[in-house]
Amino acid sequence: MTPQPYDRLVERIRSPHRLLRDEPMSKHSALRVGGPADLFYQATDLDEFAELTATAQQLNIPIFVIGHGSNILVSDKGVRALVIYNGCEKIVPGEESYAETGAPFKEVFLKNAQAGLSGLEFAVGIPGTLGGALVSNAGAYRKNIADLLIDLQVVYQGERLTVSPDWMQFSYRDSRLRQNPALPIALLAVRMKLAPRDTRKIFAEAREYQRRRILSQPPGPSVGSFFKNVYDNALAEKIVELPEGHKAAGVVPAGYLIQACGLKGLRLGGAGFSGKHANFILNFGGATASEIKKLASMAKKAVYDKFGAMLEEEALYVGEEDEQP
Repeated sequence: MTPQPYDRLVERIRSPHRLLRDEPMSKHSALRVGGPADLFYQATDLDEFAELTATAQQLNIPIFVIGHGSNILVSDKGVRALVIYNGCEKIVPGEESYAETGAPFKEVFLKNAQAGLSGLEFAVGIPGTLGGALVSNAGAYRKNIADLLIDLQVVYQGERLTVSPDWMQFSYRDSRLRQNPALPIALLAVRMKLAPRDTRKIFAEAREYQRRRILSQPPGPSVGSFFKNVYDNALAEKIVELPEGHKAAGVVPAGYLIQACGLKGLRLGGAGFSGKHANFILNFGGATASEIKKLASMAKKAVYDKFGAMLEEEALYVGEEDEQP
């Protein structure tokens, strides 16, 4: 980043001493990989976060907002931008529940569940923050965060706004921010429509979801499911062993396709496909982003060659591009 915009940013923000240079992103990603960010700032107050992002946008300084780094793969070359860690975590339960986007997604569920409010049971085992969940329209068991939203507070092109869910252009595991992470948008907070329900029933449903996750998902540094499931009715009908529920919905799990291609358990350097769930790429120790991307490319090619289906990453690639696999 050139000195002039950096100097102007320092002059205009509340706490310039907290602005770090060349911060290793491996410290801030669940995969434990990634080169340095040009600039790094941790914000814990919503107004401070909004002011910082608005100022950076006004100065045409590229920004990238992170939470727990649970769904990003940061390149080995790092990020040529101001990376802002969003630590704004206020949650106010209610039938119109309010939450700041730095709040852990499972905590948003928990505090509302304790208040007898239902709708977020699927979130119990999803890692990361509410902000990350919004970018990827996170969900499970045929449910998505977008379906619950009333409105969102954002900073866009240097202005603080309240927008409708349609503004985010949500679709399956997608949004306008996933489609183009370089857009000058920062997500601040949301309101969600939740429904009263017996607390015991809320936690019973959540425990069942958590049980399924524990049984199927491997431990270790990862982004969770690396690829989105494939929605293809014709392909689902062709796979004899696919459960009837998946066939009816036209859903083929990405993990099934990768495993059917013989890649389950395959390793490359310090990275590898899990031997427990083929849609998890793990850092077994000392992995690089390049190794993980190469494994992902191998999976996409193998699945396309065998099934004619193109896998799409659920993980978000961030930063300056490394050498192509």
